[in-house]
Amino acid sequence: MNEHFDPKSLAVLQDNPAPQGLRVDTVKAFDGRRLRYAVSPSALEGTRGTVVLLQGRNEAIEKYFETMADLNARGFAVLTFDWRGQGGSDRVIRGSRLGHVKRFAHYVDDLETILREVALPDCRGPYAILAHSMGGLIALAASPQLGNIIERMVLVAPLIGFRRRRIGLRTVNRLARLATLFGFGRLSLGGLGVAVRLPDPADNPLTSDSRRYRRNRRLAEDAPHLFLDRPTISWLAAVTGAMLRLNDSDEIARLGVPALIVTAGGDRVVSSEAAERLAWRMRCGSSLSVPFARHEILQEADRFRLPLLDAFEAFVGESLPRH
Repeated sequence: MNEHFDPKSLAVLQDNPAPQGLRVDTVKAFDGRRLRYAVSPSALEGTRGTVVLLQGRNEAIEKYFETMADLNARGFAVLTFDWRGQGGSDRVIRGSRLGHVKRFAHYVDDLETILREVALPDCRGPYAILAHSMGGLIALAASPQLGNIIERMVLVAPLIGFRRRRIGLRTVNRLARLATLFGFGRLSLGGLGVAVRLPDPADNPLTSDSRRYRRNRRLAEDAPHLFLDRPTISWLAAVTGAMLRLNDSDEIARLGVPALIVTAGGDRVVSSEAAERLAWRMRCGSSLSVPFARHEILQEADRFRLPLLDAFEAFVGESLPRH
């Protein structure tokens, strides 16, 4: 990461304007690291409440300008932030472009910090979560502590399991934890994650929309300090540990926030089957699939993206109604 980068600045492209009224600031996490966050107000006269938008791995606030503006147009304020180690937040490994976290609980701590220090004092309730990929896994991990704050959650292509794996999840977790224990946790993984340079448009697993693909690629090229290379072994140990906990019936019983899990029919990144199975096992979970959509449904073509936004509004509308 560029050490001279101002975390309160934004990388704005001509075809990716910031939402009207967006404000950016930072807040300190439990260990003193700065988390960059942004708040955009409702575009309507009244505010229905606040959507807490949780990004996936290797994403940044700027990538969600369009989604924030769309939610603002529907009457929601939006609060989003960059997870530790990515975007405009402080890196965990100083000067490194690797995606790293020591423990998965640190992500949960970051979410709780944002809710306590930003959402509750500065953003109008009620509150709902819209989470993508890794953000969905973090939201589920935090769910037992969020019942008094968050009304509903919509988890888009959540990272409940990897799409392809040659060995079992438990074995992957054991090997990653063992490697971390022996001091290899900061080493890079091969074959996982999305590098700064995205693949060719026709082959990329993220979106079929060529315009949004090119926009995101330009963002990565113009602001490379916001994005990451591969994750580390420690990250893999942390994330697979969180996935395994969601296989435990007692852990699932603790998930008390009503959740809609939305899977992408053409997902080649995460396991839609694992996410749908979790929704079936949850007392307050349900699922729907967007046929043929790729992993990043919020960055997809309008024929996939707009139905997702409509499903979000339908699911949270009872708790965050129009006035």
